[in-house]
Amino acid sequence: MRSFVYNAQAARVIFGAGSLQHLGREIDALGARKALVLSTPEQRASAEMIAGLLGPRAAGVFDRAVMHVPMETAREARELARKLGADCAVAIGGGSTTGLGKAIALDSGLPILAIPTTYAGSEMTPIYGITEGGMKKTGKDARVQPRTVIYDPELTLGLPVGMSITSGINAIAHAAEGLYSVDSNPVMDLMAKEGIAAMGRALPAIKNVANDLAARSDALYGAWLCGTVLGNVGMALHHKLCHTLGGSFNLPHAETHTIVLPHALAYNAAAAPQAMAAIATALRADSAAQAVFDLAKDNGAPVALRDIGMKEADLDKACDIAMQNQYPNPRPLEGKAIRQLLQDAFEGVRPGE
Repeated sequence: MRSFVYNAQAARVIFGAGSLQHLGREIDALGARKALVLSTPEQRASAEMIAGLLGPRAAGVFDRAVMHVPMETAREARELARKLGADCAVAIGGGSTTGLGKAIALDSGLPILAIPTTYAGSEMTPIYGITEGGMKKTGKDARVQPRTVIYDPELTLGLPVGMSITSGINAIAHAAEGLYSVDSNPVMDLMAKEGIAAMGRALPAIKNVANDLAARSDALYGAWLCGTVLGNVGMALHHKLCHTLGGSFNLPHAETHTIVLPHALAYNAAAAPQAMAAIATALRADSAAQAVFDLAKDNGAPVALRDIGMKEADLDKACDIAMQNQYPNPRPLEGKAIRQLLQDAFEGVRPGE
């Protein structure tokens, strides 16, 4: 007999090709008048396009979002929003931009409208992360969750294939850990399995034809489901390791998730057999860990930490940090085994071989 608590997170989702056309209507629905548009430097053109659509309702553009949300960047954006009289923010891009929007909302309470152009999924969560003094600190606060999310697959057609694959496997990580979360529930389990399956179908199709709109739609659908899981149940070892590697060693977010996930699944496999069977089934494979590794490798994604800037000399330090402030996890965190996990991820070893 299962027992669980299910607490739905309120969010308005507008999904479909061409749904960006509803942006003005959705700003009005928030009761907002002036929006600060957020982006990374690389997506400045997209931010300006959004500002153009908003016309006089655009307060300005802040294009300095970066990975892991440095505290100083968050403070600068909050001050600009205040100075320009913005009463909401529109975040277009991936997890870095959404994360900046959340950092603004955390202190100011400004409502956020997110327009994802990757598969990060953070737009569906009340989870925030801010890096200060070389350490990434995360937390949960209902104020930071975007009030409205516009999912328009047409905006993802230009997402480079390599980034699409790593971003998609990052999304799979949310759903996979949701399946063995200490506070899992049947609704999130259904979403997790469907989200993983959608991504498993979409990513090889995107690798074959980058502008396949049906595949892009499937991937964005999977991102929504996986992100919803992330926002509703707790994460475990995999996310702890990725926060450690990303925040303390400045490794790229999606690539780190892609590389670590197979090894985290292998570590937890014996302690969470039902979750592993569900993941494997969703990916039409026999082994969850090997299926995720193969999905990455077969579609050109990196599979070794050494290939994305990690130094072998830092693995001991990474293990030490990961063993602090431990997350709930199906298998207890054992220092020697975690160190071996990191070594395997560093070398790109296929789990079980």
